[in-house]
Amino acid sequence: MKVTFLTAGTGSYHCGACMRDNTLVMALHRDGHEVALLPLYLPMQLDEESPPQQSRVPIFFGGINVYLQNKFALFRHTPRWVDALLNGAGLLRKAASRSHMTSPRDQGEICLAMLRVEQSRFTKELEKLIDWLAVHEQPECIVLSTTLFAGMTRELKKRLEDIPVIAFFQGEDTFLDSLPEPYRTECWDEMKERLGECEMLIAPSRFYAGVMSKRLGISPEKIEVLPNGINLEGYGRQPSDGPRAIGYLSRMCKDKGLGDMVDAYLLFQAKGNFPECRLKIAGSCPPEDEPFVNEQKQKIETAGLSHLVDWTPNVSREEKARFLGSLTIFSAPMRYAEAFGLCLVEAMASGVPVVNPGGSTFEEIALVTGGGKTVSPGDPGLLACAWEELLGNPEEATAMGERGRRGVKEHYSVKAMKDGFLKLAQRACAKTVSR
Repeated sequence: MKVTFLTAGTGSYHCGACMRDNTLVMALHRDGHEVALLPLYLPMQLDEESPPQQSRVPIFFGGINVYLQNKFALFRHTPRWVDALLNGAGLLRKAASRSHMTSPRDQGEICLAMLRVEQSRFTKELEKLIDWLAVHEQPECIVLSTTLFAGMTRELKKRLEDIPVIAFFQGEDTFLDSLPEPYRTECWDEMKERLGECEMLIAPSRFYAGVMSKRLGISPEKIEVLPNGINLEGYGRQPSDGPRAIGYLSRMCKDKGLGDMVDAYLLFQAKGNFPECRLKIAGSCPPEDEPFVNEQKQKIETAGLSHLVDWTPNVSREEKARFLGSLTIFSAPMRYAEAFGLCLVEAMASGVPVVNPGGSTFEEIALVTGGGKTVSPGDPGLLACAWEELLGNPEEATAMGERGRRGVKEHYSVKAMKDGFLKLAQRACAKTVSR
């Protein structure tokens, strides 16, 4: 197949959707398919090998250009060579480090404009993307890494001979709900209308398919489920004579549960049953999260536990694998309806038992793999008690870790994701041919 993925880059930190897309593209490429990964907004921050043609691909809808074109009419008419200068990877990465300074109103305006892109101030950017697809890629199928790109579907199908478009759900509800009115409601309404123009909608879990089915009023059978998969190479328990450790690997922010993780550890240590057990925290830490991280460090210092806590921001793939392999227990107590939770699967692939709040995708992953246990959400004390129970039963912890490792290999590997995607993509293409 000839497939092109359109993926939003982050510029400065690792993103689960970006890594999922890159992993899938590389698996398809190794199988002989013609695939391309086109970044939008910002450069992609990846922790694995990228497709060989990635270095020649420009960035589309570059973040600086989009911001300026939204604000100033002059930049909607600048020549392409000027736009290319503003799309320099270094310049965009620097802009990404200041992305937290963009106001919620600006985010709402830009999101709505992208959902109505053919009527927006970004038509020049759309023309550049379509020109590149027509000349350089000529795909049989286009994949949108997020349904927030569904506003492009109408023009893509119109200009590229009714090409089939597949859209992935990937945590859009959290972002849309953070927008101020009237943009929040208008974006939800526009996205619902535009999604009807896609050949196929895919969610990474049954849980999240249910969430978006209800939020958008879409029949559940119209949303396919394809779990994210990971490249298992390098994951595995690392031999260690060191002390036991409870670990967290995700973006270091409140919504991802870092605060609850720290509070649970303080309660856990207050009981004093496993005083040598360390807390290891890793993951991306963009500038906007630094004040919150400093608050957590201060809580730990006040409790006199700084010597037991390790902080490792922005790890590489190799560092991540070593980090996970050194843990005794893993948790990432997200505070919202996580669409998938890639870090949970990565921990299980390393043979590490996972303890996490229920009420979201984790219950589904734990049921499929047998590699974790759930506690009621919103209570750090329950998380601490579950850690203590598992540490007190090392045989069960070992068995749970092994079940998780086998379960991930069977259900959440890159091969399982690739094979599932090909079946779905072939169905989407067949729909177009039969019309």
